[in-house]
Amino acid sequence: MITKDNKKLAQWAMEFALKNGCQASRVSLYNGSNSTIEVRDMKIDRLKQASENSLVIHLFVDGRYGSYSTNRLDKKELEAFIRNGIDSTRYLAEDKARALPDPSRYYKGTGADLQLMDPKFASIQPDDKVALAMNVCNEMMGKDDRIISANSTYSDEEIYKYMIASNGFEGETSKSSFDLVAGISIKGEGDARPESFWYDSSLYYDTLVKDGLGTKALERVLRKLGQKKVASGKYRMVVDNMNSSDLLSPVIDALYGSSIQQKNSFLLDKLNQKVLGDKMTLIDEPHLIKSAGARYFDNEGIATKRMPVFENGVLKTYYIDTYSANKMGVEPTISSPSLFTMEMGSNNVDGLIASVDKGILITGFNGGNCNSTTGDFSYGVEGFLIEKGKLAQPISEMNVTGNMLTLWNNLAEAGNDPIMSSRWRIPSLLFNDVDFSGL
Repeated sequence: MITKDNKKLAQWAMEFALKNGCQASRVSLYNGSNSTIEVRDMKIDRLKQASENSLVIHLFVDGRYGSYSTNRLDKKELEAFIRNGIDSTRYLAEDKARALPDPSRYYKGTGADLQLMDPKFASIQPDDKVALAMNVCNEMMGKDDRIISANSTYSDEEIYKYMIASNGFEGETSKSSFDLVAGISIKGEGDARPESFWYDSSLYYDTLVKDGLGTKALERVLRKLGQKKVASGKYRMVVDNMNSSDLLSPVIDALYGSSIQQKNSFLLDKLNQKVLGDKMTLIDEPHLIKSAGARYFDNEGIATKRMPVFENGVLKTYYIDTYSANKMGVEPTISSPSLFTMEMGSNNVDGLIASVDKGILITGFNGGNCNSTTGDFSYGVEGFLIEKGKLAQPISEMNVTGNMLTLWNNLAEAGNDPIMSSRWRIPSLLFNDVDFSGL
């Protein structure tokens, strides 16, 4: 955790920078620990445990800006480090848009505890961590003659952050995370080697799902046997909740101030316009207790708040940090999303599938890209053909193509099954009239 001495060191570093030529400065101090245990075929393949401390200092010098980091936290070494940083910054090109935020926008230290740190973190024993990874791997090993390899990973992390800025900000955060993953590959037909995985993630050890992950991964990979292409054409498309965020990601990327400022966004000049379908309502909810992504301030110290991003398809906000706002001469918002929630329907993925007469269920994207300026995309996909509300045939080596704006205008229904441990709580989704290329 961040001690009083740590905080005093960060404050000293900021003041030292100001006394040696900086007009403004921001310092972030991090410490934490993490561990990872990887098991392959019931043997420990990798074991890592680390603790680390680091300091990042942002220097604003004569209209120029530099950012420097170090894990050497001795005062004498920091003196030389900061002086060298100031000297180096003076060689950079002048950029008047670089500045600390307006202090009126800073988080002021109010609000309930978000409860993002598991108080039991330090008490979890290494033997228990190994046992969890071994158990997940054991759920797969020997369960089918076609298994090539079964692997599992347990990982955890605790992070503490303290940040201070010379124009009045001070704040600190802490959070923990636990992850357990099962992965498996099997022999398919010919040269095919289907792979699959399943996982769980949690802020708290006690709520981490510890059983059944390997069984689920095995079930998912066996479903892939016999994958093949089906006929090209327009299909209704269901995307499961493991992959729905991947389809949203290009839309969110188009909202960043850096993309807007560089005119590299298919949502440029679209604020308060209807750009997506009626079913698309997305909210940034930064203050949900015990939720991944929750926070009271961003990486600049700006106070977060509940923000509609899309309301029935209407774009309500961009993510514009101080620098991009200064470059464009507009009002800043916040630098990045916190925690997304999406307005949901009444069906889970099985219900969405049951409503489709002929379509394709997407259970994985395999490469491809989206043009950030136009929104045109092409992705490789795998999944299942849907016929009369049932999964009929596993598919692979097919592509889905289109335009992001057209696709999201064709959103027919959002499911009710988001992954609650995710920062992006996006449920399974059903789209109409999507182009697939196969046979």
